[in-house]
Amino acid sequence: MHVLVIGDVGVIDGMMHIGDEAMFEAAVAELRDRGLDAVGVSSVPEESAERYGIRCVPRLGFAGLDREASAARAEQLIAAAHGAQQLPDDDVALPALEALRTATGLLNAGGGNLASRWHAHVFERSTLASMAAALGVPVVVSGQTFGPDLDAADAELVAGMVRTAAIASVRETASLELARGWRDDVRLVVDDASFLDAGAVDDGTLLVSLSGWFDHRPAEVVEAAIARAVDHAASITGATVRFHAHFGPLDDPAPTRGDAALHERLRARLTVPSEVLPTGSSRDGVRLARGARMLVTGRYHPAVFAAPAGVPVLALAVDEYTRIKLTGALGHWGARPPVPIDELDAVGAATIETLHEGRELVRAAAAEREPAHRAAASAWWDDVAAVFRGVAD
Repeated sequence: MHVLVIGDVGVIDGMMHIGDEAMFEAAVAELRDRGLDAVGVSSVPEESAERYGIRCVPRLGFAGLDREASAARAEQLIAAAHGAQQLPDDDVALPALEALRTATGLLNAGGGNLASRWHAHVFERSTLASMAAALGVPVVVSGQTFGPDLDAADAELVAGMVRTAAIASVRETASLELARGWRDDVRLVVDDASFLDAGAVDDGTLLVSLSGWFDHRPAEVVEAAIARAVDHAASITGATVRFHAHFGPLDDPAPTRGDAALHERLRARLTVPSEVLPTGSSRDGVRLARGARMLVTGRYHPAVFAAPAGVPVLALAVDEYTRIKLTGALGHWGARPPVPIDELDAVGAATIETLHEGRELVRAAAAEREPAHRAAASAWWDDVAAVFRGVAD
């Protein structure tokens, strides 16, 4: 018997997304530590199976569908789970349906990006939960962000998934407020990957890990402001600037794709030397973030990795979605909230100086919170395992 685990995993065209892989990896490890085997749902089942040492099945077939087609696809799959119709022999979702039939549970693992801008994620995760419910398989929703952009139809799908779950958790207060409108016992926890491979020491790095999403702002203006901030941070910290792409190529040394392309443009603007670190694995990302002297990031998971170690983080928010996520990741650890990208030139230098001068306070704040967060995370996964074993509180 096994637990079916869905996360946003699978290395496509050699491109690794560290944060998504990290949450899945952490969830599988937590289940394994409690004696539960996992079967994964992946965009590239063979690759994920080799990476994590588990069996994996393909996704349900929502990628590339518009909303009308997605709704029809969801209806088809839920009917198949109820036994009201049979899927064609070549249907991509058959392996997932068969895995559900023999599962002790379904885990909707962290980071589904459940917002209307990514309706395929909304349909896939909510449909899989409905399929599990049709088969009498218990569902757990772990470490999610909901919204902030959820239209009425998508909100109802996500709400149905949360109501279906035996237990559910979110990773920041904005999602908690939304989810508690659907049910009042949703829990607030740190991100599922917060304690993946803990432990690192200051290696003298000013780590820069950014996304190219600027919410339609002129790229040259934003990139120039970020370069000025990185130059200033290097002068204040005395650290070596190193760029690390959380969404980047694994095997292609040419930095022309994903975050690596942005990083090269920023490097060309800097007045200080810089280096490029390979994207590597989730655990490489954890090690680099926790060992940094300071982190400059617009991405979520570098902050998730760095904050528990008390690394000063200059986080950059470009829209409400990134503001909510980064505020949540940093707030758990008593760290400074993100800087709106439009204010970077005005407040970036002073923020960097405050972070550097207060680095011992940052580290102390994280250390003070760590025992409670670890205990709460462990208790959460104990309860997840209890659901899948059919153990009542």
